[in-house]
Amino acid sequence: SITGETVELLEPYLDMEDYNLETAKKVCGNVAGLCSWTQAMAYFYGINKEVLPLKANLALQEGRLAAAQMELNNAQIQLDEKQMELDQVQAMYDTAMKEKQALLDDAEACRRKMNNATALIEGLGGEKLRWTASSKNFQNQIINLVGNVLLATGFLSYSGPFNQEYRNLLLQLWKKEMDNNKIPYSNDLNLTGMLVDNATVSEWNLQGLPNDDLSIQNGIIVTKASRYPLLIDPQGQGKTWIKNKEKNNGLQVNS
Repeated sequence: SITGETVELLEPYLDMEDYNLETAKKVCGNVAGLCSWTQAMAYFYGINKEVLPLKANLALQEGRLAAAQMELNNAQIQLDEKQMELDQVQAMYDTAMKEKQALLDDAEACRRKMNNATALIEGLGGEKLRWTASSKNFQNQIINLVGNVLLATGFLSYSGPFNQEYRNLLLQLWKKEMDNNKIPYSNDLNLTGMLVDNATVSEWNLQGLPNDDLSIQNGIIVTKASRYPLLIDPQGQGKTWIKNKEKNNGLQVNS
């Protein structure tokens, strides 16, 4: 309850040099505390005069802080709700993007398949003529198979002892006889190509067999005929070939 007026009334006493606790103890020790108390109350009033506005302002600011904190809490609640909605929308967006990417991948795969199928169809379209010709050729081969086999077996059975010229003559005579008996055969028949493949011929050449037609025909007769062959081999080429060909099969040679 101390007021500014009371402090003003006290100031003349407070300003006196002997108005202090030590002097008061000397004069009257029982009331020396009252002197110290009045000084303290005056000092308290000066401090409190500055503190009260600060307290009032603190209370005001605390009120504002509480209101701001409430607004912040409300805003945080709204933010959390919006964040939850955003997370849900983001999840839906991510799912939609995954589905979109999956559809794009499927579409790209389908496009590649379509392109491959188109290229294949176009390629097959170009092959149609060749397949048609091949089918016709196969049909002709089936029709001529009997005659071709007859010519091949005749070649293996009877042409061994003769030279190239006489072998060709025998072939022409057989064809004429087959024409008379209406036995179909291929006019462009290649007996060498029919009885042996190119890879085998190449292997024979590496083993020492000459690459001319007569030598290849002799090699066919030696390997395909059912009877044991007799080689008249003045140059030793056939002997060399047979040694190399049968080297890994345990061939025994009497010198």
